[in-house]
Amino acid sequence: MGPAGRVGPTARVGPAGRATLWRRLVLGLAGLYFLVPLAASVVFTVDVPGQGLTFDAYTRILTTEGFTTSLLLSLALAAVTIAVVLLLMVPAMVALRLGAPRLRPVVETVCSLPLVVPPIAFVAGIGTVLKWGPEHLARTPLFQTFVALQNPDFPVVLVLAYVVMALPFVHRALDAGLRAVDVRTLVEAARSCGAGPVRALVTAVLPNLRGALMNAAFLTLALVLGEFTVAQLLGFRPFAVWIVNVSGSQAQLSVAVSVLSLLVTWVLLLALAGAGGRAPAARRTASTARTARTAKGQP
Repeated sequence: MGPAGRVGPTARVGPAGRATLWRRLVLGLAGLYFLVPLAASVVFTVDVPGQGLTFDAYTRILTTEGFTTSLLLSLALAAVTIAVVLLLMVPAMVALRLGAPRLRPVVETVCSLPLVVPPIAFVAGIGTVLKWGPEHLARTPLFQTFVALQNPDFPVVLVLAYVVMALPFVHRALDAGLRAVDVRTLVEAARSCGAGPVRALVTAVLPNLRGALMNAAFLTLALVLGEFTVAQLLGFRPFAVWIVNVSGSQAQLSVAVSVLSLLVTWVLLLALAGAGGRAPAARRTASTARTARTAKGQP
């Protein structure tokens, strides 16, 4: 037996060590679950029977008809959707937290409804309204509004649909960010320095919600780039619909585009995780003081 103060190596394996082992095992299995299909997809795009390894599927992406148009359309839809949903939700969430905290369950329930309503039912309702409008409003100025909503160059109706579909994710991201900061103190400090409501929101609250805003924007971007059902049934052709249409005649090309899209999404997620990390307490204090000086108009 060794000295009384020395602990044998078997005594080190406790609940914490077993938890770490299980955590690594679960993460390893999850990594295999995601990486094995991705690796199989990459092999499918570069291994052509009779030709060996070739990267033609990737080199032909930019020159394929419809790729640039559909991608730019999806990016434009994503940018407008992000702007609209943030302009709608940020002031509402801040006002809810400051003036009506009892309404939080109601707002949370309303924002969660898109998760309950199936997309096929949602798009069926939109299609019914779009068919009803021109038939009953043909002789009114609203007829041109319905026509503009369905402009194939930039379908505004998709933006409206995506805003509704993004509400659950944006609400969760903003709610988590607002819970991490003392919004009331920040607003009161900015107001005491002479800032109005809008300036207090912009200079004192939004800088402390950078991580939440980036999370909401990234989730909305991922939703718009990957959404298929609504766009397909309404007859539009953004990026996800283009990939499915191309897969019928050019399977390797469509898989190559999907792999690149997934890799770009992962890179954006990693960049978001690095940029939106929490700052140390000293940096948060300095940021709060800096926003207060900005709201007062001092350098």
